[in-house]
Amino acid sequence: MNSTTAFSGTADVLVVGAGPTGLLLAGDLAAAGLGVTLIERRPRGTSTMTRAFGVHARTLELLDARGLADELVATGMTVDRMNLFRRLSLDLDRLRSRFPYLLVTPQYEVERLLERRAREAGVEFRYETELLGLRQNEDGVTAETRRTGEAGDDAGSLLRARYLVGADGVRSAVRHALDLPFPGTSVIRSIVLADVKLAEEPGGSLSVAGSDEAFAFIVPFGDGYYRVMGWNRKHQVPDSAPIDLDDVREITRQALGTDHGMHDARWLSRFHSDERQVPRYRTGRVFLAGDAAHCHSPAGGQGLNTGIQDAANLSWKLAAVLRGATGEPEALLDSYHAERHPVGAAVLRTSGAIVRLAMAHNPVQRTARSLVTRLLNGVRPARDKAMGRISGIGIAYPAGRGAHRLTGTRVPDLALAEGRLYELLREGEFVLVTPGGVETAPARRLIRAHWTGARRTTLLVRPDGYVAWASETPDAPALEEALRRWTGERGAVAARQA
Repeated sequence: MNSTTAFSGTADVLVVGAGPTGLLLAGDLAAAGLGVTLIERRPRGTSTMTRAFGVHARTLELLDARGLADELVATGMTVDRMNLFRRLSLDLDRLRSRFPYLLVTPQYEVERLLERRAREAGVEFRYETELLGLRQNEDGVTAETRRTGEAGDDAGSLLRARYLVGADGVRSAVRHALDLPFPGTSVIRSIVLADVKLAEEPGGSLSVAGSDEAFAFIVPFGDGYYRVMGWNRKHQVPDSAPIDLDDVREITRQALGTDHGMHDARWLSRFHSDERQVPRYRTGRVFLAGDAAHCHSPAGGQGLNTGIQDAANLSWKLAAVLRGATGEPEALLDSYHAERHPVGAAVLRTSGAIVRLAMAHNPVQRTARSLVTRLLNGVRPARDKAMGRISGIGIAYPAGRGAHRLTGTRVPDLALAEGRLYELLREGEFVLVTPGGVETAPARRLIRAHWTGARRTTLLVRPDGYVAWASETPDAPALEEALRRWTGERGAVAARQA
């Protein structure tokens, strides 16, 4: 790092990467009243055709908690069933969520809404700016940056922040600057992607199927175009190899028996897919999130979703520490890795299992695929668990010894006396849900709500919609301690009313 480079700004948090992960994180932090700078190598508005296309139920819930979900749903098409290997059907409409489906919409629609929110919240954007290096000490992080593109020059600049988050993708400059390994393997090569029109509609479901030599899936965008992804075992070439629509047609015919008369491709691409995960998500004052921390196959459509969920987990924790709204700041920051690293590992396993089943070609592999599909078709709890994992609503975080059974679990969109839970969460604060007749003293960082019925459980809901603490019969000291630990509030418990 060049010690003579001039400083060009300071912030509470510097976010590197303006994809969905970085945009949601930056918007959350700015909405919490913090100073946030976001840098991105690309020029503004260059994300037009992207690999990501699906937004799952849990991600939609998190966007609902930011007032964006309904607007995003209007941009795409909902899919309530996933058909896998011609034998297995996952009925997403069984999900216990306000969003019991997969929303098919281009990634740029997600980015558009998240960027608008971040700008309105006061995030400072610096596009065409790349990270060259960083150093950190006990007080903060110094990042060396350089302008790129036509506006670039040889002079760099330094940005100072109390914390830095790398959300800058698989080739993360932040991860490289930390000299962190990214262990893993290439799971599949030469995947083709295309957005096309079809002469014959394949139906409204997302379908995945294959033959001994190829697999493909087709999903509708709802605007007349379909996303097609395919792979041919006997035709694996470098990502840079030319691709045309005939390549996609041939793979689709081999896998599905028909190409549905595809025509008018608006986008064609070829890529390979790795399975990798960084060993730790936190290094001092620097954090990694999204593809910078983990990457995997596109099977299950979990990439964009996992990144957004990383950001939702981290943002409120950084905000709480920076605002002094927690009794245990270091433990809270460490909990980001403790909670999200296992989720990333599970996504690698799930997506990897799907793509390996799709690639099955010898008798042993095909028998295994048949057994798995038979199990999921015949055992509803197993099928529901699979849907919960893929959609994200089944994700739960570890709870400490002796904790209430609900601790660490996702809270659905409860109908409370004060309104829907996820509307209350739009304030970015904890929500304390108590029975009627139980009151708390005024608190700066606590939203109070009450059950509409006779339920007696007291829930302290985190800003990301998970249970921080719960009790069936809380006493005042226990509730006081929970509020102190999680919100930094003291003296926030009033007497229980009759």
